[in-house]
Amino acid sequence: MSHLPSALWLTVSPNLKKFDQRVLCRLSKRVSIARWEYIQTADEPCCLEVVLGLLYEYLHSHFAHTQTPIHLVGHGLSGIVGWLYAQRYPQHVRSLTLLSVGANPGVNWHAHYYALRQLLPCSREIVLAQMVRMLFGACSCDITRVLVEMLKQDLDSGMALHSLVNCQEIKSTQIEPPLLVCRGAHDAVVSSVERWQPLLKSDDRVWNCPEGHHFFHFDQPRLVETTILNYWQHIEQPHSAAALWH
Repeated sequence: MSHLPSALWLTVSPNLKKFDQRVLCRLSKRVSIARWEYIQTADEPCCLEVVLGLLYEYLHSHFAHTQTPIHLVGHGLSGIVGWLYAQRYPQHVRSLTLLSVGANPGVNWHAHYYALRQLLPCSREIVLAQMVRMLFGACSCDITRVLVEMLKQDLDSGMALHSLVNCQEIKSTQIEPPLLVCRGAHDAVVSSVERWQPLLKSDDRVWNCPEGHHFFHFDQPRLVETTILNYWQHIEQPHSAAALWH
């Protein structure tokens, strides 16, 4: 435990973690950051309580050794896990950065997919191709096929809140730690930034990534890295860094 991270990237959708890699690599050159990963097994129920319990074991151990809270970062469902954790254990969290998480956290891309499955009388592959356009924008046929397979794997073997027969709701709750919310300006899944206003504190921030879609951090890793680092600097030195957000 001699080298403990100051930030933790959460991953509960391992089939999609390739989209995190660019910005995670950039951040790792500037700060001490680790990746915490949860892998859903075939014989386990999809239960957020299990995930939160395992994350608590890791972060409680970290906090016990350092007495220092940690920055959490997560995209999509991983960010939702971070949000729920920060609600329960704010003493462990220095800040929370959410990527592509809406003010109504239960409305993620899985929810959109199952809604389309119920509405459209077409095959699963066609619905997934539509989801690719929604999540990534226009893609070539070859890239669309690759992305369809990745989304299919996530639906079949990853952690999920929803299914064809049930969509889980998650209550939107303000958290005590500082919060940075990042979304793609053209994200068709995540609600507009205005929906976040009732949940924000004075030091919280919402940022739109220009030209970004749902996985904007893959296309714009440098810009996302800069935004996250600037926010961490802002909350550590609020007076000297305040100008970064005006």
